[in-house]
Amino acid sequence: MISASDRRNWKIYAEESGELASEVVTKAVLSEKIRLADKPLILHADNGSPMKSATLRATMEKLGVLFSHSRPRVSNDNPYSESIFKTLKYRPAFPSGGFKDIENARAWTYRFVSWYNHTHRHSALNYVTPEQRHKGKAPEILAKRKKTLEEAKRKHPDRWRNRPIRNCSIEETVYLNPEKESREKRRD
Repeated sequence: MISASDRRNWKIYAEESGELASEVVTKAVLSEKIRLADKPLILHADNGSPMKSATLRATMEKLGVLFSHSRPRVSNDNPYSESIFKTLKYRPAFPSGGFKDIENARAWTYRFVSWYNHTHRHSALNYVTPEQRHKGKAPEILAKRKKTLEEAKRKHPDRWRNRPIRNCSIEETVYLNPEKESREKRRD
């Protein structure tokens, strides 16, 4: 289970089940005190049997979480999951021959998640770490970056050639699969 900006809650099990999925979702919602007063919390999942189980559905209803499922045979319907798997598999330390056992997989994943949240500057978060975003530090960091870029442009306008400085704002709205109009507006 991943959020759009961090990978704080994760678990590796030897098998999949609705009960285990319910456990992970409950822990994530309760440990992070996830509640958005005016916005629904939505879990987007694949169409595997654990994610469609009655157990998970009951847990979601109890927690007030809405369900969203990938469309059948649409490979890019869950871009956050696809992105994290690519980042994970392209890490230099990722074992090319697979993990020796489940404990080895858990230990490696623990280190990966720590790196991802505390060190990795995430392109979708405008190059702040997920932890900086989670702790509310992103606006201050991005404001400082904007000031630095504006100063650099003022001192060396020839390097910028009528181009604007990099966007130094954080996206407040995250889309799973934005409509064409939304994508075009966000590019502007």
